[in-house]
Amino acid sequence: MVPLTVVLGGASPAQAASCTTSTGPYQKQVEKFLGRPVDGKQSATDCKATRAFQSKHGITPTIGYAGPITWGVMDLMNKQKAAGKTPNKAGKCPTNKGRIACVDLSRQLSWIQDGKKLVYGPVPVRTGRDGYETRTGLKKIYWRNKNHVSTIYDVPMPYSQFFDGGQAFHQANLSMWNPPGSHGCVNMTKTVAAKYWSLLKNGDDVYVYGRKPGT
Repeated sequence: MVPLTVVLGGASPAQAASCTTSTGPYQKQVEKFLGRPVDGKQSATDCKATRAFQSKHGITPTIGYAGPITWGVMDLMNKQKAAGKTPNKAGKCPTNKGRIACVDLSRQLSWIQDGKKLVYGPVPVRTGRDGYETRTGLKKIYWRNKNHVSTIYDVPMPYSQFFDGGQAFHQANLSMWNPPGSHGCVNMTKTVAAKYWSLLKNGDDVYVYGRKPGT
């Protein structure tokens, strides 16, 4: 999978304000994802559609270039969509623990299951960036704080459920596909974080596996 942490360099504020005429290395893939005519050539309409996608999902520079970050996000979305309602089809998350929250770093997906029964999800999540990876393995939720504020970064972390040191499930007010990632926590939308809060409790298992693209 294309790393999501590849950055297109050299874009000044002036460049970021304009729409590029350059054809990107993933032009055809991006065109297909956006439902555009697939000809592998950049057009003004292609650029406008790509810029709208980039803006929605926090991808910078927002210049409509079909580069590795943009396609990496789209490719990840395709893989998440393919998971459907059987995210644990490969059986990588334990089914002998009762209720458990599963986090697949490779697909940036999380869900809650009870044995083999899917309870909630799968949902897209935003995990640790390179150097701040969300740690893998079997863990347990040990502390919950609905209105937590980070003592390290001084930012709100609503619906925090800690499962490994300072790493927790919590709400983040940004796109789940905003690169490069968190400082180790599993970021969620408000709706998802609130649902996890209602479904989980102290002592519940959490299993984190895989490897986030770009780490």
